[in-house]
Amino acid sequence: MRWIKPFAIGALSLALAACTTSPTGRQQLTLVSDAQLDQMGAQAFEQYQQERPTVGGATHRYVQCVASALVSALPPRQRESQNWQIRVFEAEDANAFALPGGYMGVNTGLLKVARNQDQLAAVIGHEITHVLARHANERVSTQTATQLGLSVLSSAAGLEGAGGQQIMGALGMGAQYGILMPFSRRHESEADELGLYLMADAGFDPRASLALWENMSAQGGARPPAWLSSHPSHGQRTQDLQARMHEALGRYERARQAGRTPDCPRP
Repeated sequence: MRWIKPFAIGALSLALAACTTSPTGRQQLTLVSDAQLDQMGAQAFEQYQQERPTVGGATHRYVQCVASALVSALPPRQRESQNWQIRVFEAEDANAFALPGGYMGVNTGLLKVARNQDQLAAVIGHEITHVLARHANERVSTQTATQLGLSVLSSAAGLEGAGGQQIMGALGMGAQYGILMPFSRRHESEADELGLYLMADAGFDPRASLALWENMSAQGGARPPAWLSSHPSHGQRTQDLQARMHEALGRYERARQAGRTPDCPRP
């Protein structure tokens, strides 16, 4: 098929032109400008606050205290590159999120699972490093490139009619489980690693990350197989964290010796 070669060359050129490197040295595809994504993050954060009740008072001060300690441990360039903000939302599910631009949210349900400041720091540190590693840009870029590739393939190969739609559906399913979800699992694992080191650098005990995932596992509930999930299994995450704990504890001790001893009273 003559169309394959020029399409492949074009796709390769696009990938090379938009290739960046993550904080762990992994190559990334980033097709969208950071400024554009930061603006989208700000808009989404504003809308989220309008649609969901927020919690203030002692609960917000507690979460803000943990987040501020983590941000303060970042190098100046990273600390100043985002408009770091965090809000607490009234919601039962144990969840947190981060948007491009440094906009973060924590659900009240998470505070029942993250039972002290160190466990909460493990979650917020994870979210902060999602932003710093530009995972949202990479995710959007990967989805865009995948959809573009499937569209070109459909047009060039003349996959029309019921049979063609069935083939394209199978290709789309393959792209979902073979490209998009593994990328997300890779992002989660990378944020686990970077977040572990960040919480240690800020003076939070990195061993609390293991206790956090024990609490998460105790929540129970059916989970899909790892290859069908956008997140690593709890067991895999725990194993990876344990493998990095020696370095994290060294960073933690150095942070404490340097006077980083966060004290965020839990309400």
